[in-house]
Amino acid sequence: MGVRPSRLRAAGWVHGDATEFLRARKFARTHDLWDRGAVTEARPTLRERKKQATREALRSAALRLALERGPANVRVDDIAEAAGVSPRTYNNYFSSREEAIVAAVMAERASRVAAAVAARPADVGLADAVVDAVVEQYTDPGDDARDALLMIMTSPALRACYVDTVAAVEGPLADAIAARCPGIDRLTAEALAAGVGAAAKVAVRGWLGSTTQSASMPGFVVASGSLPALLRSSLTALVPALDAAGR
Repeated sequence: MGVRPSRLRAAGWVHGDATEFLRARKFARTHDLWDRGAVTEARPTLRERKKQATREALRSAALRLALERGPANVRVDDIAEAAGVSPRTYNNYFSSREEAIVAAVMAERASRVAAAVAARPADVGLADAVVDAVVEQYTDPGDDARDALLMIMTSPALRACYVDTVAAVEGPLADAIAARCPGIDRLTAEALAAGVGAAAKVAVRGWLGSTTQSASMPGFVVASGSLPALLRSSLTALVPALDAAGR
């Protein structure tokens, strides 16, 4: 049942700014009037948009400078200056240069996994949708990211940070699972997404840990294993749970 504006107005609630929206939503939920399609979530505020723009500027500057100079020759002060902010502001967004560099490579990866799950046909099982989406998005970085990934492979600090960011898929993936399987509760969706994130992290860590000297570029190391195979192997244990949730 949707939210009836007349009942909200009668109870003293009116549509307006974000505060009024939250009050109206609380009332609707309390009185069993809530329908996700009936009340639209508030759009990001100007402050939130500015923060996102700053984050994007910092990670873009970090990656550009790292590719130009080498990651060891980039300081936090350099990244902050290139992005037009202070080092103190930088520290509000990233705890290290490695985190900012990797964030540029991994930006939007988690949301693309979720979008890929949502885009799978309805007759595709949840396990197949999730596994295929993860393998696709984590093994096809695109031409623009190949140089960055090569740089990450050559740096132990960047490799460690890269592995840690894989788990960022959990939030968007939980949303996608819940949307695809409306019969399951939120806790189950989050537990499944956490399992997928952990399995993907294990696979990526194993892949980056098996490096070998590059035949075409002396002095460089590259991952020697098959990331798609490692991802599928790590995710296999979760297939029964994903399939059960999708029924």
